This record gives sequence, structure tokens and C-alpha cells, in this order.
Amino acid sequence: MTENYTINRDFATQVLSWYDQNARDLPWRVGPEAREKGVRPDPYFVWLSEIMLQQTTIPHATRYFLEFTRRWPDVFALAAAERDEIMAAWAGLGYYSRARNLYACAQIVADKGGFPETAAELIRLPGIGPYTSGAIAAIAFDEQAAAVDGNVERVMSRYLAIEQPLREIKPRLRQAVEGIVPLHRPGDFAQAMMDLGATVCTPRSPSCDACPLHGGCKAFELGDVTKFPVKSKAPAKPRREGTAFIHIENGELTLERRPDTGLLAGMVGLPTTEWITLDQSAKADSPSSVGQNTGFVEHVFTHFHLTLHVNVVESIVSEHPVRVPIKAWDKTGLPSVFQKAVRLYLKHQH
Repeated sequence: MTENYTINRDFATQVLSWYDQNARDLPWRVGPEAREKGVRPDPYFVWLSEIMLQQTTIPHATRYFLEFTRRWPDVFALAAAERDEIMAAWAGLGYYSRARNLYACAQIVADKGGFPETAAELIRLPGIGPYTSGAIAAIAFDEQAAAVDGNVERVMSRYLAIEQPLREIKPRLRQAVEGIVPLHRPGDFAQAMMDLGATVCTPRSPSCDACPLHGGCKAFELGDVTKFPVKSKAPAKPRREGTAFIHIENGELTLERRPDTGLLAGMVGLPTTEWITLDQSAKADSPSSVGQNTGFVEHVFTHFHLTLHVNVVESIVSEHPVRVPIKAWDKTGLPSVFQKAVRLYLKHQH
């Protein structure tokens, strides 16, 4: 594909017409019919859903969205909550820096009396990047802003049959989208493009015959839609290893609060050793050398795979201990990796 991206002048009209008939019904969304009647999206709902949907599927995020909005129906209620409440309620959604940024952002927005209304202002808030700022500005405030996520990148890469690896052309792809966002209904256009990528122009089995853009789609014309977007080979994730310790005394499980910086910062979890990369393990004590080993669990983080051994110990020293009844451990909001470890231990008790 050349540097010049040729896009049909009817592109936005075609996408919006399709959206009017096929928009997904989502709890944070105001559909096209309601929008036409003057109903405006709640910026809090738009922001909250966009943060939750980062690296998370819609069905999984929906459950959390409904619970958060039940407990904290607006940004002022969220800002007034304790951070530990937010972190515990977030448990299971992963990528916990999102929860910390969510809380920090709520504090700022509440102090200012509401959300800023432009992408340029929104992007200055914690946890909000180029995509999220564009999505909120377009959907909640009708700004003519581009919202380019993975779905949109896939639609555009195929429509234009871009031969270069996606990683190399992201800035130019964003510019192309910025050039076609309509002045009228920019929020609906943003959601339409997301829906099109999520339900029609899917990664493996696209439904090209149902796509409103297939008449101008270069990849469809070439007969090789799934070739696009072209992706660079991802480097293999390094493997790390560590040990989590199970200590129970008087029916209480010993947890500890993790440091305020680093992975799972500020979360409550099991006491652990340092997680070392496997090629360093020969220089360190065996991760399973303390206590009675009950096996191990595997967990995949964004940048590495973790093998976490689970050892039962009779005593433990912790700088920030948190003790909870073992019968209520699942109410503590443990991150998923520690939930796996506790479940493994309990399995061995039966």
C-alpha cells in the first residue's frame, strides 16, 4: 500500500447507516434511536466503560460495570470511596494500574466538578490515552475526535489493504481515521466503527457479505481479508518464577499489602518471594525451599509468564500483614494470580 490512503467519500455514511440497524445494546451506551431523540450519554458511564474495556472482553467488563455503577452511581460517589474499596471491587479485571488510575482520575474530575469535554483536556487525566480521550470526547461530548482501537485498526487495515506491519503504520492509520470522522454524529461513528470490527470485520472469520464497506474494501477485492492487518512477530514472553506462602493461624489467612509501586501496586495479596526470571534462578535460592510445597500455578501477565509455587508455612514475617478469615478469603478482592494459589491450597485440604 502506498502512503496515500484513498477512502470512499461515503465511508462514514455507510458505516452510520449500518450502525443504525445493527448497534449493540450495551448498558453504558445510548443507542442511535435515543440519541436522535436528544438523549445524551453519561460521561461517567462512557469513561468507566472505556477504562474497564481496556484489555478486557465486553461480557467480563459488563458485570463489573453494573456492580460499580450500582455502588458508585456517579464520579462524585466514586471519588468519595476508599481506594481499598475500589481495588477490591476491581479484583478479577486485571491490569490493576487501571484501578489506581481510575481512582486518581475520579478525584481530579470530582474536584473540577465534572469531566472536561475535549480530547486535548481528557488526555491529561490519569489512565487516559489517545484512544480513550478520543472515544470519551466523541461519544459523550460530540467532539469530532478519532477513537482508534484494535477493532478500528483492523477495519482500516483491511479496507486499505496496508502491507506494512501494523506497528509501523499506527500514526498514519490514526491520521486516516481523523480525516473521515463526520462533524455530525461523531460519537455514533466511533461506536459504529468499534461494533463493525467486533461483530463483522472479526480477526479470523469476517462476515464480508454483511459489511457495509465491502464494496470499497481493498482486502476484499484481493480475496485475502485475513492477511490484514499485517503483524510483526511478537517476541516470546520471558518466564519468571516465585513462591507464594500460605500461612493460617487461628483460622485466619495472612495476606499483605504490596508496595505502592510496581506490579499489583497497592493490592492485597499473599506474601511472596521475589519473582525472578528463570535464567537467573541458578543464582538464587530455590523458590520452593521454604515450607511445604503444595504445587504451583501458572499465570500470564502482560509482559511475562509466571510460575508461582505455593508453599504452606508455620510462621511468616510481613511488614504490612492483613489477616482475614480463611472462610472469607474470596471476599478480599485478591488479584487473580493469588486466587489461583489459594484455590490450589484449598484443593489439597480436601
